[in-house]
Amino acid sequence: MATSAISLARVDSRSDIDKGSLWLRNRRWDLFFITLSVVVVPLPYLMYLFGVELGIDDDASRNLVNFFVAVAIGGPHMMSTFLRTGLDERFKERNPTLIRSSIIIPVIVISLAFLNLSLMLTFFFFWASLHVLHQVTYIVELYNHKEAKFVRKSAVSPVARLIDYAIVLTSLFPVAMWKISQGAFEIGQNDLGEAIPDLFQQPDNPWFFLVVTAIFGAALISYIGKSIYERYHGILNAPKFVFISLTVIVAFLTPLLPNLDTAFQGLNTWHSFQYLAITFYIIKIRQMAGELDQDAPLVARFSRRTPDARALYAFSAAMLAGSAAIFVMVYALAGIVKPGIDGNTHFDIAYYTAILSFLWIHYYHDHFLFTDFEALDGAYTS
Repeated sequence: MATSAISLARVDSRSDIDKGSLWLRNRRWDLFFITLSVVVVPLPYLMYLFGVELGIDDDASRNLVNFFVAVAIGGPHMMSTFLRTGLDERFKERNPTLIRSSIIIPVIVISLAFLNLSLMLTFFFFWASLHVLHQVTYIVELYNHKEAKFVRKSAVSPVARLIDYAIVLTSLFPVAMWKISQGAFEIGQNDLGEAIPDLFQQPDNPWFFLVVTAIFGAALISYIGKSIYERYHGILNAPKFVFISLTVIVAFLTPLLPNLDTAFQGLNTWHSFQYLAITFYIIKIRQMAGELDQDAPLVARFSRRTPDARALYAFSAAMLAGSAAIFVMVYALAGIVKPGIDGNTHFDIAYYTAILSFLWIHYYHDHFLFTDFEALDGAYTS
């Protein structure tokens, strides 16, 4: 799988970029990385179940899956953000406040990890959910942008765009809100209900679940009607339609699984797969345009090493050493700061501190990167 992905990530020329189609790069690349890569979603959960079947303790199996996903794809995707932000002089010059303010995030993470882990994980879940959905809307806008600027006069009206956004942004929450209303919203051994107001946790009156479900239902009906209309009038953007539809199905079904921690690792894997592909594609486009040597010389060195993305992936993965160092430090301190804590809490404090210190900076930076809808234009104009 990894070898195939690396081969498909080759951007050593523009000969494989289909400039006149609705695909972001070409049909094969879009399907492999953006859409049909949905097949990776069940893999973390299947790995977790396989571990349990082998006799591994439930929590140990869950943590092994978390560790594997973090090292194999989640961590490199998180660190690859800095190839376009912290290691890019042009980005830093344009966004100095963003870069400087990022240092506040690790301070918040470490404080919450020791003071209120449940609150930290609750905030993490909702920010992670918004981040994943923000990436989906970003990809949707990349399709809209190419269609309007390079293929045909866009058929995406403000209402059509609103419907696309509504179905994407509500798809993850109906089942999650039901679990919250029933007081059954747990991530691993952590009950996130402790940090959620009782107003939203009323088993006999799940009003918030009903409100969210009604909004999702209205968005779904509107999306189906819009898609039928676009298909009938020959203006359906097929790549975007398939991408949105698969995203909605997966996002809606994922919270149904009992182990939410591992279930959301499936979404994280798909999200990370897409993110790495788009990030490395943008970097390679900038390399071919001759922009990297001046703006990001260290990134340029790794980008030039191979025509595919292996060197960039290896560089991103190597930066996980920073997370590993934080894990060791916090794990050593946790027993001193909170003597007598159980093994799961001890591990969770160190694990989530090491990951979230960088992950939240990644979220923070991406809220800015996900407004750059012209990031792929260089592939279509030369």
